[in-house]
Amino acid sequence: MDEFKAISLWTSDRQSPEWQKKRGVRLGLGDDAASISAANEVDGISGPKNMLLAMDTMVETIHFNDVTMTDEDVGYKALAANVSDIAAMGGVPLHALVSVSVPPAYGPERIARIYDGLYNCASRYGIAIVGGDTTASPDKLVVAVTLTGSVEAGAELRRDGAKPGDRLFLTGPVGMSAAGLHLLGDGGGYTSANQLLSDEYRNLVLAHRRPAPSVTAGRLLMASGVCTSLNDVSDGLASEAWELAEASGLRLVLEEDRLPKSGSLASYGGRIGYSPLDWMLYGGEDYVLLGTVQEASAEKLASLFRENGLPFYVIGTTESGEPGVEMIPAEAAGIGKDSVMRDGNGYREQRRTLHKKGYNHFER
Repeated sequence: MDEFKAISLWTSDRQSPEWQKKRGVRLGLGDDAASISAANEVDGISGPKNMLLAMDTMVETIHFNDVTMTDEDVGYKALAANVSDIAAMGGVPLHALVSVSVPPAYGPERIARIYDGLYNCASRYGIAIVGGDTTASPDKLVVAVTLTGSVEAGAELRRDGAKPGDRLFLTGPVGMSAAGLHLLGDGGGYTSANQLLSDEYRNLVLAHRRPAPSVTAGRLLMASGVCTSLNDVSDGLASEAWELAEASGLRLVLEEDRLPKSGSLASYGGRIGYSPLDWMLYGGEDYVLLGTVQEASAEKLASLFRENGLPFYVIGTTESGEPGVEMIPAEAAGIGKDSVMRDGNGYREQRRTLHKKGYNHFER
């Protein structure tokens, strides 16, 4: 099968021309470049807007293998990672370009399953796939996705807006994807990853294989006007907290006993004798949002999330000082604040520094 027949197999009849036109697509798959109407309002933004651009790449043996992911999962997650970046800016995902480098071991039918996952994610988030590229690869599969989005002009949520005294929050539990990856890597003694789909830890596996980017949460945070900084948790909570701290030029203080932890995460950690805290701090790929909010508005924002059926957890605070991240251990939370207060910074003697550790492609 030649390249053009293969592309047609993978992409034809996936999204109707009418559906794409409603999303501003004037020319999509089949031409040298896509043509998109900048005036479309499918994003719900009627006034001035800015374009958002994100790109993410998944490489076989680095991000996935046949044990940890199905072919459909690879396609789904390649797009979902980009959706999370758009969500972290408070934006709406719109159009995707998909590049696939195919090794000899992958036949056309297998790549078709990867596109099944891509289009499944695209359908879930209203994304039009409008083009891309296909090449041969000598050994490993590579899937790279570029995603466009939009946000109200000047309303982008950035990493550098936190102020001392802000409250630090998460929009969901962390550590589940890392625990799912551990499980899939035979951590639970299973012979097949698919057996886990009927197991009590199914949600851990799905958190790794089919993450749910926080687009609705990002839009709520943007519209609230009180979110001072935002980041998505892709490389681990500690690493993302450091990014906020360095971008905003202040210190973040997390409280361990406030970190949201799912019951299945705690159960699995207990089963294998491993502390879930390591997954929570350093695991990554949770795609929830980590941000800061003005202290006076924290409860109002929490109420807004509850009204919309979304989780919201205040997990710490910010303070002036050398950029960094510290955590108050759970065992220190019950100690009287006055007994360990120093320089107005509370629990100073009980804190421990969280190192800037998370997934890093260039550390081996």
